[in-house]
Order: sequence, then structure tokens, then C-alpha cells
Amino acid sequence: MDTLPYLSLFMALILLFSRKGTAEDPAKGIIGAIVDHTSRIGKEEKVAMEMAIDDFRLYSNGSLRLHIENSQREPIQAALAAMDLINKHQVQAIIGPRTWEEASLVAEVGSQAHVPILSCASATPQWASERWPFLIQASPNQQAEIEAVTAIIRSWGWHKVAIIYEDIDSVASEVIPHFTYAVRDIGAEISRLVALPPFASSLSKELTSLKKEQCRVFVVHSSLSFATHMFQQANQMGMIEKGYVWITMDTITSLAHSLNASTISTMQGVVGVKSYFNETEPKFQDFYVRFRKKFSLEHPEEENHKPGIFAVQAYDAIWTVAQALVGNNLGGQHILEQISLTSFHGLTGLVEFTGRRIAPLRRFQIVNMIGRSYRELGFWTSISGFTDTMDEKLAYNPSMRTLGQVFWPGGPWSIPTGWTLPSSYKTLKIGVPIGSVFKFFVNPMYDSENNLSFSGLTIKIFEAVLEYLPYYLPHQFIPFNGSYDALVLQLVHPEKFDAVVGDVAITAERNRHAEFTYPYTESRLVMIVPVQTRNTAWLFIKPFTKSMWALTTIINIYNGFVIWLIERNHCSDLKGSVPNQIGVLLWLAFTTLFSLQGQELHSNLSRMAMVMWLFVALVITQSYTANLASMLTVETLEPTVDDIESLKISKAVVGCSRGAFVANYLEKALGFHTDNIRRITAPEEYAQALRNGEIAAAFLEAPLAKLFLARYCKGFARAGPTFKVGGFGFVFPKGSPLLVDISEALLKVSESGKLQELENAMVASQKCVNMDWEEEDSSLSPNSFWVLFIITGGTSTVALLTYIAHDHRTLMNHWTHCKRRISRKVSDLESSTNSPNMPAS
Repeated sequence: MDTLPYLSLFMALILLFSRKGTAEDPAKGIIGAIVDHTSRIGKEEKVAMEMAIDDFRLYSNGSLRLHIENSQREPIQAALAAMDLINKHQVQAIIGPRTWEEASLVAEVGSQAHVPILSCASATPQWASERWPFLIQASPNQQAEIEAVTAIIRSWGWHKVAIIYEDIDSVASEVIPHFTYAVRDIGAEISRLVALPPFASSLSKELTSLKKEQCRVFVVHSSLSFATHMFQQANQMGMIEKGYVWITMDTITSLAHSLNASTISTMQGVVGVKSYFNETEPKFQDFYVRFRKKFSLEHPEEENHKPGIFAVQAYDAIWTVAQALVGNNLGGQHILEQISLTSFHGLTGLVEFTGRRIAPLRRFQIVNMIGRSYRELGFWTSISGFTDTMDEKLAYNPSMRTLGQVFWPGGPWSIPTGWTLPSSYKTLKIGVPIGSVFKFFVNPMYDSENNLSFSGLTIKIFEAVLEYLPYYLPHQFIPFNGSYDALVLQLVHPEKFDAVVGDVAITAERNRHAEFTYPYTESRLVMIVPVQTRNTAWLFIKPFTKSMWALTTIINIYNGFVIWLIERNHCSDLKGSVPNQIGVLLWLAFTTLFSLQGQELHSNLSRMAMVMWLFVALVITQSYTANLASMLTVETLEPTVDDIESLKISKAVVGCSRGAFVANYLEKALGFHTDNIRRITAPEEYAQALRNGEIAAAFLEAPLAKLFLARYCKGFARAGPTFKVGGFGFVFPKGSPLLVDISEALLKVSESGKLQELENAMVASQKCVNMDWEEEDSSLSPNSFWVLFIITGGTSTVALLTYIAHDHRTLMNHWTHCKRRISRKVSDLESSTNSPNMPAS
């Protein structure tokens, strides 16, 4: 097919130069047109062009002539028609055909003859105006139309789309690349491109192939005749039913008014994009009445006589050329320049050109095939998005959902998901790992009849996610006994599994082979270590800082000195030797913290100082008491290891779960030696190894660490920094249409609070295990105060010894004196008893 345009061009040029010698100077005011008389578009264009010539003659009193040739939608025939118009009818400009295959040959003929060509082909390449200097694109390009279609796709959250198009070069080279980029920009992808020849005998085969695939969103870009045949076939195959989405481009939708009821019945639920023009203006209303009358006379075989966008574009094209020809006696270059400068309000709106291209169309109607015709849902513009009216001052609305109820294939009751499970199976096969170290996430269980079922946090989260899907998803859990990496690799060729649900960590290596949803757990790696009792012997000084202790001591001594200085003349106790007065001063300073001595003061000045002193002392003592009390009630345990650097320096053994990615992370990211990494197979083994010192620390993903600490709440704690990792996620094959829907539903579960509720319930269900740690009494013991006891006991002992040493002589003298008195009394008593002068009794 690629050689046909060149062959046609060669023949056209031969004929052109063979006839050019007989051509006379061209007459003025002659316009040529090339249309396909057999198509609905060609029929409307021919009638509209003839009406435009008649209207312009009345408007300008000119004598313009119009010659219309039939291309029969054949490029060679179009080229021959162009040469005939130039050489035989001496036209000054040609309004070209609708397909680029025809327009390219006509442009070559026109450029050789210096005759401007107004191409009505929408798929005109950007480089065409450079290749053919006399070519003007009179039909808007399809970039904005493609944006409107992708806006529809994005509105309903569809992430895969199949494009069915007529296999002609212009569509494949100009439309499809733009479609690919536009679909990618909205975060979707094209699952399949189906190129079908205009008279495809393999249409049934291609539709059968599409039916077997998962994608259910189809965009159709073709001629009306091709689309009519295709929808009839699709309807017979049951593809215009619930779950399917069909979107038609302007080449089909803008001719929907010409379809009969039988054809529309095969397109029920189809949504289409249609070029918009204002049908309420008086100018169009007058054109509408006259067009219907003329069209019905010339084409009685047509059931509907309403003009469409192609008719009004042809009408405006004639006026564009006619205005450039009025009073113009110069050649084709001047006519080309005049056409490029055209600016007027036609039936389609403002008609003007930029760089020999007509201004792009930015407004489209969104229509829905229903009943015996179609319903206009609303509009789309590049400025306002989707709207109910054409008021472009409204705020941009990106969603088509605001346009109201759409009648989808099979009925309007539910929004199509845009995909389905392949027809080769009816139930989603989900692989579930059964070798999980922590059974709290995935726990396989067998009933009395040996039937396998699964429970655990991951299963509950997945079931909650399914509740948020807008459709029912049948599924079956299938056990897998192997490594997590091997399980993910099963999805590369998803014959066995269509998804994986379990405590599967998201890693870069696994993501190379499959795709993950958003993580449903914390994405952190934490270090668990044993704890030890903190030393509390000097805890009593902790409530105050050193500076606070120093300031309190100084202010107490100073206040005691002030009171002593003022009261020393009124109290004999404050007098005496220097050492005695210093002792009284210090005693006075510190006893104020614990007793009130206002009644013993004689001076108002000392009373005033005492009042402020007592207030400050009260605040200080109460603050100290409260702070000390809070410190005594806080857990007095501390981790045995503070950071991983001390573990690496000491070459300590650390533990991680068997089969997890953590071992590789510890070795390559954190720098642990392979010999110092031990793989653990059960939570109890973690606890026992940490308790016995077999491992110095355990590295667990955050959710596993929560469960471990909830179960073994005594003797272990988190320590050191946390490390960012992927977290746990559900796994799907590359390109799975389920991925986006599951991820979105997972976010809804999280935002609703259900995810946190399930996690809290799981943690709360874990009963704390003592692990034979020695139970410590929470009551306060002398261990926290032995330093105070030593200080106060030592002080009392020193005071006692000093007192004994100082008063030892006084005591001994007193004892000697008493002893002498007793001895004297005994001697006197004995002397009186033995005296001779004493009378007898």
C-alpha cells in the first residue's frame, strides 16, 4: 500500500505535463472541489458547496463558478480529477478530498500548477505545508479531539484502552502516535492497537481475539461505513453488552444524525465525541431549512436530511476561497496569501488561519447512543473541561461524571470497570505464602475435613479492600510453599497465579518482575534488643541540674546570713564564738526549707525576708518532689545496644527472618558480615536467642516488630535508628488492570480508618509472655536512696563522735568527782560507827 501513492503521483504528473501545453490563461472566479459522491460526507459537502456559491453570488453580485469532481475515495481518481479541474476548467483553487491519501496527490498536482489546495483531511501531517507550498489545511487537526477522548477515559478511571482503527497510512502515522502520548499522559496505557483494512474479512477474528482479552474499553477511529459494519458484527458477538465501553471519534459521531434506527440499535450505549458548532444562530437556522429541502430532493434515498459538521465546513470553505478570489486578477501565490489572511464568522464559528492551517477546534459535544437516536450529554472544551453549557467562564471540570447518567452497553445501572478477567478463567487465582515466620499476617488452617483456609491480618486487609471495589471479584487462595522471591516470579508467566497476597515486602528486585500496590504497612526496618535495668542510686539529684543545686545552696546561705545579721542583737542564741555563729547561720539557712520560725523573729525586716524566703522554698521543694516522683514512676530499663555501629565493631551476631529480604539488606546496605547474620524461623526463636545472648539484636520490619513487642512486652525494646524500606504490598503481574483498582481501594481502606482498626485489633490480641524474666517489684526500695542514707547516717555518726571526743574530759571529771563523794561519805559513815565516845544503844 505504501507504493500506491508514489505510483499515483507518477501517473498524475505525466498526465499533468501532457495537458499543460494546451491550457489557456485561467478564467477568474472559478472554484474546483473534489468529493466522494458515494459517501454521506460527500453528499452533504456537495449540497453545502452549491448553496454557498449561490449565497455568495447574492452577497457579492459576483459570477463565481463551481466545478465538483467525484474522487470515489480513490487517490488516483482524486489526482486525475484535480488535473481535469486545472487544465479543463481552469480553476483558481481546489477544495480537496477528506482522506489524506487523496489530498496528498491533489496537493502535489496543485503545487506543480501553482493552484492553492484547501485540504479537508483531518489527519494532515505537520510537515505537509513545507512539502507542498500551495497546500492549506482547511480542516482542524485531531489533537483536541484526542484530548477529549482521553478526558472521558480518565473521568471513569479506566487504565487500559484498545484502539480499533482503519488501516490507512494517515491514521497510523498521524493519529495513533498522538493517541499513544495522550493516553500515557493520563496514567493509562494502550493494551492493543487493532488495525483493520477498510474491507476486512478478518473482522470477526479480530473481535473474537479482543473478547478474550481483559481490556473492555475500545476507541474506534474509522469511516462511518466501516464502523457500521463493525458494530453489527460486535453486536452479534455479544460485545455491546454490560461491561463493555465503546467510544467513537468525530468521523463516526458527527454522522450519527444520518444513521437509521436499525444501525443505531447495534450501537446502544456507545459514547462519542462530536465536533460542536452553534445550531441556534439565525444564520445556521436559515441554512438548515434550505439544506434539508435541497438535500431531500437530490438524495431521496437518505432517511435523514439534517446537515452535520462536514456540510457546514464545506460551506465555510467555499466562502473562504470566494472572498480571496473577489477582485483578484493575480496568480495563485496571491490567492494563497489572501486565503491565509481570511478571518470571518461562518457557520462553524470564527474562520481564520495560522501558518496555512485553520485554527484548531477546541469544542466538542459528548453524545450517547440510546433508543432510536442519540442523547447529548454535554460538552468538552480545552478551557473548561466537561460542562452542561458552552459557558467557557466556568471553572475547569475534568470529570465527565458531572454530565449526568450515561446509558452504557447493557444498561445504565453500573459503571463499567473497563476490564474483565480473561475468558480462560472465571476466578482470580491468588498465591498465598505458607512459610511466614509470623503467622499473625498469614495463617494457614485446616478444618476437620482437611480443607485449607487462611486467616491473619493480610487476609483481613485484602477482604476489606475487595469491599471497596465497585464490582465483585471472585477469587481463590492457593497455598505456596517456597521462598517469597520464587512466589513473585510465578507472576512473570501467570499461568498458576494471577496475584499474590501475603506479607511480601516490596523490593526493587521483585518489582522488576511484578508490580506492587501501595504498601499496607509501615515502610520501616527496626532493631529489637534486650533491655537492662538502669542505675538509680543517684536518682535523687536528677530533678535539679547542677546549676540549680548550686543556686539553691547559695540563696539559702545568703538568706540565712541576712536573718542572722538582723536577729543577732535580739537573740542570745545567735551570739557566741565564730564557729558557733557559723553553725547557727547554716542551721538557720536550711531549716527554713522544712519549718516555720516566724514566731522567733523580732524584726519586721527579717520577717519580710523570711516570708519571701518561705515562698520560694515552698515552690522549690514542691517542684523537686513532683519531678522526682515522675522520674521514679518512669520505666527504669534501657537497651543493651544503642546503635548498629557498636554491633559491627564488636562483630556481634544479629538475627532476621528466614526467606526475607532483610538479610540481603543487612549485608549490602548496613555492612554486616554474612557470618554474623542468623536467620530465624519463629518469633519464639527470636525471643530465646535474644534472651540467651545468641544474637545481640534482631532486625524486623515495623509491623512484625509491633507484633513481637506486643507478645514479648518485657525484656525487649526498639533501639537505634529506623531504616526506610518498601513495606508489605499485594503483588500483581506486570500490566494487570487490577493493580490500579486494588491500590485505590487500599487507599480508601486506609483513609476510612479500617486499616488502623485491623492493625490495632491484631496487636491487642497478643498476650504478653513473661519469658522467665525476673519480676521486679514496683514498690520503692532502699536501692534508690542508699546514698542519702549513708550521707545522713554518716553525718550523724560524725556529729556523735565529735561530741564524744569534745566532752570526754568533762564526763571523766564528773565521774571522778562523783566517785570521791561516794568514797568520802562511806569513810565518814565508817568513822562515826567506830568512835569510842559514842554511847551504847
